[in-house]
Amino acid sequence: MKPYQKIPILDCGEPLVPIPLERFAVLPHVYQQLGAPYAERSPYHLRQSVLDSLVQAQVELQKHYPSWRIQIFDAYRPVAVQQFMVDYTFAEVVQAAGLTSTELTAAQQRFFWEQVYQIWAVPSLDATCPPPHSTGGAVDITLLDDRNTVDMGSAIDELSPRSHPDYFANSTNLVEQQYNFHRQLLYEVMRSSGFQRHPGEWWHFCLGDQMWAWLSNQAEPTKFVVARYGRMALS
Repeated sequence: MKPYQKIPILDCGEPLVPIPLERFAVLPHVYQQLGAPYAERSPYHLRQSVLDSLVQAQVELQKHYPSWRIQIFDAYRPVAVQQFMVDYTFAEVVQAAGLTSTELTAAQQRFFWEQVYQIWAVPSLDATCPPPHSTGGAVDITLLDDRNTVDMGSAIDELSPRSHPDYFANSTNLVEQQYNFHRQLLYEVMRSSGFQRHPGEWWHFCLGDQMWAWLSNQAEPTKFVVARYGRMALS
């Protein structure tokens, strides 16, 4: 169990609502293209207050860069999709090592699962510790400039140390300094609207879920907050 999963959840009952995609930039949905089981439902949903805050974050971005937009990679994710992507990623890392799942030792299984769970939450159906994206309180995003996706120095969902938000923070390379600048810009506009950023993923932002509450409590230990979003299913 990860530390944030110990945070109590008092779900406020706020609905999942569709994201108005015309207001943002949208990447082709990779998980749908892979065959993840969305059952013909759109992944582009968030809790209402999370969506309102995302809209406000883009307003803040455009105060500084009027033609830039937030680009959405992923939002609401059913637990079945979480399971699909966890299994898919496990198969990918095993294949990249030149192995097959049937020949893995117990130690190798543990090693590869540890890699997978560096960025993927356990696809749990336990109501006390839902995957963040299954609450409608988490969103994976990047930035779009006038025409192109802004280069952040690594791909979303990349299983490498480069996914860490501060990976390029101390670089003396000018290109890598630009990567860090872009990551910080994204962080600052999202924080201005109440989001918290995943400690290990530059692209993952949350508001109202257990991770958000845990990070908020880390930042202000004298103000204990609980999660207001638990696991939801699209009706």
